[in-house]
Amino acid sequence: MFQTPPGETTRQAVRWALEAGYRLLDTAAMYGNETEVGEAVRASGLPREEVVVTTKIWHTDHGFDAALKAARRSHERLGLGAIDLLLVHWPIAPTPEDRLGTWRALERLQGDGTARAIGVSNYTVRHLEELRENSEVVPAVDQVEYHPFVHDPELLDYLAGRGILLEAYSPLTRARRLDDPALLPVARAHARTPAQILLRWGLQHGFVELPKSVRKERIAENARVFDFELADEEMRALDGLSAGARVSTTDPKKIP
Repeated sequence: MFQTPPGETTRQAVRWALEAGYRLLDTAAMYGNETEVGEAVRASGLPREEVVVTTKIWHTDHGFDAALKAARRSHERLGLGAIDLLLVHWPIAPTPEDRLGTWRALERLQGDGTARAIGVSNYTVRHLEELRENSEVVPAVDQVEYHPFVHDPELLDYLAGRGILLEAYSPLTRARRLDDPALLPVARAHARTPAQILLRWGLQHGFVELPKSVRKERIAENARVFDFELADEEMRALDGLSAGARVSTTDPKKIP
């Protein structure tokens, strides 16, 4: 629910997503809409265990005590019982010790049942190695910007080797590359939209995709990606598009 304003816009988008079959919802303290996400899930009538809700601790709350307090505020705003997946939003922190303190807080929260699973977001191999050297708890996921224009085989190999699931945010490049000349012929060949091709590419790589829209027709369109398959040569062509065309304003590789 990135850049989705709190209030009825968020509640309606969540309702439409759940009606279309989505069962993973992604929010964060920084987004300011945790309360509305929780309200919409409760109002849906779906069994709580069928909906996976993710939220994140913002980088201004790094450190053991601050992270504990921030997570408990998120837990209260969501009002859904245990947080299904709790992430460190960014590795930006005053010191590596503060960053590790945040991870220890997440371990505590998982241990006491506040969070069912814990992970990270925007972590590079270097940040993940820092965790590996200082904790025996492996993150369940690393949520990063990922699409054919930001394709990082080194990170993919590392995550696969550690059993960490990649969650791809901004998989549709925030619509900035949907008219790319290399993407359009693939879309035409399958009679699909460029957005559907990008999502299918990620699914065939084994990622969890996090498309974002507040428009009912787009939410439904983004879910219609399970009834076709890209050929091997199409996958290789899309893999080769990577040009560092990041849409996020912060490059995790530049974070100490």
